[in-house]
Amino acid sequence: MILAIANQKGGVGKTTTAINLGAALAFRGLRTLLIDLDPQANSTMSYVDIRAVTRSLYDVIAEERCPMADIVLPSPVHNLSIVPSRIGLAKVEARLVGEVDAHYRLKDRLEAVRPAHDVIIVDCPPALGLLTVNALVAATHLLIPIQSSYFALEGTDDLLETIEKVRSRANPALDLLGVLITMHDKRTSLARDIRGQIQQVFGAKVFNTVITKSVRLEESPAYKESIFTFAPESSGAIEYYSLAQEVLERAKARVA
Repeated sequence: MILAIANQKGGVGKTTTAINLGAALAFRGLRTLLIDLDPQANSTMSYVDIRAVTRSLYDVIAEERCPMADIVLPSPVHNLSIVPSRIGLAKVEARLVGEVDAHYRLKDRLEAVRPAHDVIIVDCPPALGLLTVNALVAATHLLIPIQSSYFALEGTDDLLETIEKVRSRANPALDLLGVLITMHDKRTSLARDIRGQIQQVFGAKVFNTVITKSVRLEESPAYKESIFTFAPESSGAIEYYSLAQEVLERAKARVA
């Protein structure tokens, strides 16, 4: 499974979901690769000292001479490896303008490392540009995190339109695995209303697991830890472990 985590809105929990879902799957014994496709490099910084990163995903996508296997780094989590990003990745779109294979670079580069991993997670940038399209072309499955807030569904139509365009040509097999409600405050009636709206729009695609607001989830990356070692008894740890179970069950059902 190559799982892209995408939403063009920023601050909806993409990176939090990528780093903790990746850790949850790794703790379950799956060889997991986390690809940081966001030039902000927050997934990378959650597990790796960014100052020690000499080559990044930019070198892999922009250059023919740099295989992805050469930049894979270990994380503190057993079974979880990282393909790091740096701010230079923001220049890749300009670099690939006019290239025939621009939308297929990530897919092509992944082929060499795919057999060594059970699950590959791609943390996408908060935009619908070339990098996100590369993720959608490469992915077998898609997870959309949506924040439980007033503007939750704003821009969703653009994302769904992009998904359909990718499906129509480059990747017909791309499967919307599910929609994840994040940063949910179950104490407020507004949050409950927004959850209802999201479920009306996406129906059975909405995961049963809901990620509630948690200070622990915000703190753990600063300590280069997943929520499972930083605060193993917290609601965030319980919820992301539950999400991992749902992801595996849904992926298995699709394959079956």
